[in-house]
Amino acid sequence: MSIFTLAVIVVAVLLSGIKVIKEYDRAVIFRLGRCIGYKGPGIIFVIPMVDKMVKVGLRTIVLDVPPQDVITKDNISIKVNAVVYFRVMNPQSAIIEVEDFMFATSQLSQTTLRSVLGVAELDELLISRDKINRHLQTILDEHTDPWGIKVSNVEIKHIDLPKEMQRAMAKQAEAERERRAKVIAAEAEFQAAQKLSEAAKIIALEPATIQLRYLQTLTEIAVENNTTTIFPVPIDMMNLFKSKNA
Repeated sequence: MSIFTLAVIVVAVLLSGIKVIKEYDRAVIFRLGRCIGYKGPGIIFVIPMVDKMVKVGLRTIVLDVPPQDVITKDNISIKVNAVVYFRVMNPQSAIIEVEDFMFATSQLSQTTLRSVLGVAELDELLISRDKINRHLQTILDEHTDPWGIKVSNVEIKHIDLPKEMQRAMAKQAEAERERRAKVIAAEAEFQAAQKLSEAAKIIALEPATIQLRYLQTLTEIAVENNTTTIFPVPIDMMNLFKSKNA
């Protein structure tokens, strides 16, 4: 083997050790099986046949948690799915402390979702979803911290209720709407009765007001030329005219 060929081989081997790491990646370096840390971003050099590089992404990962069968505290069977947002903060821990951090985070999210929702009632799940999301996020973040992972957010996407429960909730909502309508109608009647009571008090103090009201009603009826209306005239009003003629 000539010196030129040997030099070409050496140069090729050295060039193979030059790696380019993107801004959102880090390279965890193992030298003869021992982790010596991580490098990047930019151009790095790994010793061929001595160093082994494992690339880890630092961007936020969106993990879709598949639907889980959950029995709530009030013994209602539901299906719930969620989405988890997390990112790797320590690439070295994410590779050394856990075999597959993606799979481990997914399994932990599923078990945590079942355990947390299993101690809550259905009404709490439907009303206090934000509170439950924060509770899930706190638990997951605490368990994934040794792996160098930060869970930033957890969102419950959908709660699938049984058909009979959907019908029961629909009946409950309808009954609630009817109750509100009756309450509103009762309040309107009460207000109308108050106004009529106030009007009656005014009429009782000023008897002439009822006579003026009769005259106004006669004027309104007189506009309709196609109908004949018999309108009783109060006795008090007739006595008024008699007294004037006398």
